[in-house]
Amino acid sequence: MRTASRLRLLPIGAACAALAMVLAGPQASADNVGATQPHNRPHAVNSSTTASTGHIRASAVGGPPGNPDGGVDDPTAADNEYFAARSAPGIVAPGAYGAAWQQIQSMPHYGPDWKSVTTAAYNSDDPLYRDYDSNSSGGAGNVTGRITGMAADNAGHVYAGGANGGVWRSSTGGGQWTPISEALPAASTGDLELDTSGRLWYATGEANTASDTFTGAGVYVLSHPVHGTFSTHDRVGGTELQSTSIRKIRFIGDTVYAATTRGLWSHSLTDLHGAWKLEFAPNPSYLPGGSQAADPAAPYKNIVNDITADPKDPTKLIAAVGWRSGDTYNGFYTKTGGTWTLITSSLGDLPTAAANVGAVTFANSADGSKFYAINQDPTKITSAQSTLGGVYVSNGTPFGPWHLVADSPKLENSGSAETGATYNPGVQAWYNQFLQVDPTDPNHVYMGLEEVYESHDAGATWNTVGPYWNFTYPCWSIDPTEQTGTCSPTTHSDQHAVAIGSMGGKSYVVVGNDGGVYKRPVNGVLDSGGHAADWQSLNDGTIDTLQYYSVGVGADPSGKGVAVSGGLQDNGQSILRSGPAVMGSNFGGDGGDTLVDPANGCNIAQEYTNEDIWVTNDCGQNVSTDPSTATEYNVPPNDGVNGTARFTAPFTADLKNPNTWVAGGQHVAVQTKGFAIRATSDWTDVYDLGAGNDASAVAASGGKIYAAWCGGGCNSVGFSRGIAVGNADGTGWHQLNLPTDGTSLPNRYLSSIAIDPANANHVYVAVSGFSRKWTEGPGADFGHIFESHDGGTTWKDISANLPDVPADSIQILPHGGIALATDLGVFYEGPHSSCWSILGNGLPTNATLQLVLGPDGNLYAATHGRGIWKIRTP
Repeated sequence: MRTASRLRLLPIGAACAALAMVLAGPQASADNVGATQPHNRPHAVNSSTTASTGHIRASAVGGPPGNPDGGVDDPTAADNEYFAARSAPGIVAPGAYGAAWQQIQSMPHYGPDWKSVTTAAYNSDDPLYRDYDSNSSGGAGNVTGRITGMAADNAGHVYAGGANGGVWRSSTGGGQWTPISEALPAASTGDLELDTSGRLWYATGEANTASDTFTGAGVYVLSHPVHGTFSTHDRVGGTELQSTSIRKIRFIGDTVYAATTRGLWSHSLTDLHGAWKLEFAPNPSYLPGGSQAADPAAPYKNIVNDITADPKDPTKLIAAVGWRSGDTYNGFYTKTGGTWTLITSSLGDLPTAAANVGAVTFANSADGSKFYAINQDPTKITSAQSTLGGVYVSNGTPFGPWHLVADSPKLENSGSAETGATYNPGVQAWYNQFLQVDPTDPNHVYMGLEEVYESHDAGATWNTVGPYWNFTYPCWSIDPTEQTGTCSPTTHSDQHAVAIGSMGGKSYVVVGNDGGVYKRPVNGVLDSGGHAADWQSLNDGTIDTLQYYSVGVGADPSGKGVAVSGGLQDNGQSILRSGPAVMGSNFGGDGGDTLVDPANGCNIAQEYTNEDIWVTNDCGQNVSTDPSTATEYNVPPNDGVNGTARFTAPFTADLKNPNTWVAGGQHVAVQTKGFAIRATSDWTDVYDLGAGNDASAVAASGGKIYAAWCGGGCNSVGFSRGIAVGNADGTGWHQLNLPTDGTSLPNRYLSSIAIDPANANHVYVAVSGFSRKWTEGPGADFGHIFESHDGGTTWKDISANLPDVPADSIQILPHGGIALATDLGVFYEGPHSSCWSILGNGLPTNATLQLVLGPDGNLYAATHGRGIWKIRTP
């Protein structure tokens, strides 16, 4: 953590003048690499394909599972939303985040210290929350946010890298974690590896090309990871890898290779000071500075997934190259005579045709006798069953011949929970992949897709040792006295990282997935169903990489303290009450926006995805597999039923009339029953934003509503934006005149609206993306927060000395000051001031997506990678 400092008051005008310039520097977190094809992401089991029936155990209770998410929870939608909000209306040049981060280093702080709220373990199987819409009892136990890097030594040290949560160290074989990368400008993990000398390599920039990924600031090396912490001085090379995502780093001979979204790079393992060398880029004209760098397809034209070498001759390299959705350059390449060439000759069963080579992961045994590979097939990218091309093994060399040892049907028959008509093993093979060979046995291999698989005979047979969940098995029970019936605990779904380590001579495998870190003995025990009987969750609450989209706070009905709720990527909705020692999960799936009654924290409305809203009046503290006895009610507006809303669609309550709610999809919808709402019919569509347009932010006060929207797919191709204003009774609706010539709001994504409680014509708008200094797009202009005193007729840019970084959420404070959440922290402007400071001390560098005032006088921040934090309002 950053060291705390006292509250400091500064001469406002002088500080603004001194801090206005933008400096160049390393990138903090980064431009998302987007998706272009639709996929399903399994976060909840539905018995229907409509958004209004987001039931979690419906199929598990009523029969074999069908499509686990009904097509609703689509990672492409999340990806496009997150990426487009930060890039539209054009392509963002590399270094934008880095320049903002550099400027922030010299900004003043104002206010007290931030305090972490989510320090308790988050028990996804808490027996208090087993209502119909909860995933509780699935078997994943304690969870945290997505882990995309794992490393372990033979002295009990385990290292975990969060997708946007930085690096954490355990010295106890897992658990009792300590963050060790707080001083770095990037918290996004691409890979984490220990070299033969014990140095820890941290490759920043998650390369999963899905959902909410950020690029990074390069590669860092910690020489003494057992006791040390990373600093900016630990960066390898120069700025060559800033703004990239790195899928793998591999040590081959005296060289380290980085497989990135901008080609294959290499560096000396002995001299870490020289620049990285670009080894190979299949389409160099699309790289930054190239003639086609501004093409919208540029981020997908130079993707390298992995690299390996022949153990008998390490100069013989083979690189797996290509975009997961398919491209003509996809394939396997080798270096011959100093030139990289596409392999067109047979590799055995492993395909070489561009159409069939997608995301690939390699692994080899310690003795070099076995090579393994996972290949995802781009021709299956839209399949509702599986995108897995196959799992392959080669003896002694990566140049083959490779033999197919597993495909989706074979893995389905290995004890998998993914056995329905759709959603079978490898359905997300473009997103979920890891391979790890037992150092002592070349035939013993662990593999991760959505589930964890293990083979002791080089892939001839497999066991699903970490099933997706336990709901589909006869051993499962909802019984609150048991975690998951008589089933063995499993891991969270969606696997990303793996390592083998040991402590006291006992070896273990650790895996990282969308729910955090889990471990078991390398040669563990199987139960009667063929699943591992010995998984242990390492998510003890001391590691907090939870990825919140939202936060809501209300007085705890017990009369003690507050109840804090939040919507999470892939981990449902968390609730932390003043009494229990752990957080519970009362809603499953992806948790989007959240609305909590300030007077009663058990009145909660939670969005699953795409405006699919659920409401409860008892905190969801109920046990039920029967919809008729559930106390969580599905109440989406019409757009939540038909899917015409953003992945995380906005909804809110009127500042003056808390029973009046406003939700935004293609339509602005209003309901007046507050938390007593029970049906879609309680909503009324009061205004149509137009076909192809979706609300990006809504706010209401005294019956007056502002609804910001984006159109043209809300991305850089044909992007448009606007604000509609009208009344909750359906009268007075009109579109504001927002030209794109620099005389009004920038032509970028409008992410938040805040209304002055004392005057509904006094309103603020937050603007995402980057200014035209970085964005090649029409009307990008400058500024990130704008103010209007006349209901939006005219606007004034009040950004002043704010860093040029995407703005996410505005909160007007009781005394008239403003707090602004951004992708790199929270900033504060005092009343009657025109200068911004960093709000408080100790908040990790992270994207903060929502700010909410609690009834306890604290300001709560939902960060997307480091949990929920709070600060006393200035």
